[in-house]
Order: sequence, then C-alpha cells, then structure tokens
Amino acid sequence: MALRGTSLIVASVIVISSLCLSQQTTVEKVPIRHTSPGSAKEMYTAYCAACHGKDGKGDGPAASALKVAPPDLTTLAKRNNGVFPRDHVYGTITGQVPIAAHGSKDMPVWGTLFRSIDSADSFTMMRLKNLTDYIESLQAKK
Repeated sequence: MALRGTSLIVASVIVISSLCLSQQTTVEKVPIRHTSPGSAKEMYTAYCAACHGKDGKGDGPAASALKVAPPDLTTLAKRNNGVFPRDHVYGTITGQVPIAAHGSKDMPVWGTLFRSIDSADSFTMMRLKNLTDYIESLQAKK
C-alpha cells in the first residue's frame, strides 16, 4: 500500500500550460487522474493527447515543449511495411521498450502509472490492451 501511495505522488502526466505574457510553452507534471479502463478514447485523451495530439499526429499542445517531437501515431503501420507494430506499441506504453528519444524520460511509463491507480492487474492489462487497440484504430487508411 505504501508503494501505491508513493506511486500516486510520483506519478505524473505531461500537461501543457502557456504563460500568457511571454508566450513561452512549459510542461507541467501533475498527478495521474483516474479514467475508465474500458474507455480507450478517454484514456488516450487524458494521458496521450497532450503530446501526441487528439488525432495522434504528434501535434499536441505540449509537443513544442519537448526535446524530441512525439511521433505521428497514425503512420506506425505505414512505417512498418503496412503492419501495425502491436508488441512495440504495447512495450513502449509499458516502458519495456526503451526509446532513445526518451533519454530524459519525457514519456511517462504508463504501465507503472496504471498499476498505481488500479490495484488489480486485470485492470492494468485492460488499460494497456485497450490503449494499444485505440492507437491501432488511429492508423491512416490507405
């Protein structure tokens, strides 16, 4: 239980805040908020859209504040010979696949964060599968 409490405190989601006077973009880390593990769109909007954009094109409001631009998630299959790289996407979300561009770990390790908001592994697994499925649904049609 202490680990879970610590995880909630340490857990963060990248969120954008614009400073009106200076027009400078900054990234603020805030505690993860609970979403429905059954709603992939709700999870994507809450956890991914700030960087990857609401349509997955890498143009979210926080993207300009990152050291490396987030990838266009709608072209993952196209860049992988027409096959959606499910295992790679799943591994990236869980943090099992290291991403060189994430040297500073700008992208949170969602697998760990999802475990901090749902004590049951089945909910964590549901979140990871549903989010991967949602990203697959964003693939540009030929």
